[in-house]
Amino acid sequence: MNDFWLYLKLGMTHVLDWKAYDHLLFLIVLVAAYNFNYWKKVLILVTLFTLGHTASLLLASYDIVSVSTNMVEFLIPMTILVAALYNLFTSGKGDRKNKLWLYYIITVFFGLIHGFGFASYFKMVNDDGSFLPLLEFALGIELAQIIVVLIVMIFGFICQTLFRFKKRDWVLVVSSIVIGMVIPMLIKNWPF
Repeated sequence: MNDFWLYLKLGMTHVLDWKAYDHLLFLIVLVAAYNFNYWKKVLILVTLFTLGHTASLLLASYDIVSVSTNMVEFLIPMTILVAALYNLFTSGKGDRKNKLWLYYIITVFFGLIHGFGFASYFKMVNDDGSFLPLLEFALGIELAQIIVVLIVMIFGFICQTLFRFKKRDWVLVVSSIVIGMVIPMLIKNWPF
């Protein structure tokens, strides 16, 4: 039981670590365009991201796939930038509803990339390669992501309801702030 709490806490800390805020930025842009009316779609998106993240940890833990750390450290902020730009270009348009299946596939793919960024550390912590700690870690990630998403959605609700932000303006402002935060990450991790 102690191992369960250890890996659950490790998963939660992975998401909620302010020093490694890339995960938080991705979650923010992932759900910025949604409100509580779309909670099921948001939960599906978050869970798909966790599944992609977990799949890459699984692939790396069993040495099925090995990815360059430098490339992953560049691709992680790139996924955040792509998601934020998608928000900028589709805000206020119906494209998001019509192409939700594509958004789901991309979210899984982005989860794979983010998972590879944590794979080497997780491999050291789970040195015997057991499968159960991976599931416990994934549960911690999922719980932490749900907490972050709830905070973002509550904050969005407050801004749109009390402060009368239009939804489109909310999405544009949030996505622009995230782009401003992710550009230095891209420059710092430029692999070419």
